[in-house]
Amino acid sequence: MIDHGIALPYHRLHVVPAVVALASPTWQRETWLDPEHLQDLGHTVHVLFDDFCHADDPAPCLGYSLRTEEEVELMARLGTAYGAVQDSVGATAPDEAYLDAPGWPAVVSAAARLAQVMVTNDLRALDELHRAGHDS
Repeated sequence: MIDHGIALPYHRLHVVPAVVALASPTWQRETWLDPEHLQDLGHTVHVLFDDFCHADDPAPCLGYSLRTEEEVELMARLGTAYGAVQDSVGATAPDEAYLDAPGWPAVVSAAARLAQVMVTNDLRALDELHRAGHDS
């Protein structure tokens, strides 16, 4: 896969949807709290903290799954906001406890800002690919 700005675009294909999921409280309640869905908060957290990014220390992801310093900074804010909620409810708390935690709106807000920046940056990269003559 060719991409301008990151070495591991496949990783980003997991990171962006995870950030978008954290930015949508309605989707969280409809999906994470429904036992018939396979996705839950734990899956999203693993994507962002373990598998494809390190939201608690995202600087090493610059150029790999994160495009810009702004994305790194915003991912760190998201990691901090999530960490505060996890500290308040406990790592083994059910998803609903996270969603009802007083600090959860800060997670949603941080994720929403990051999602906006990531999608904008992806659209710019796509435009660069198009201008460079790549069809896909």
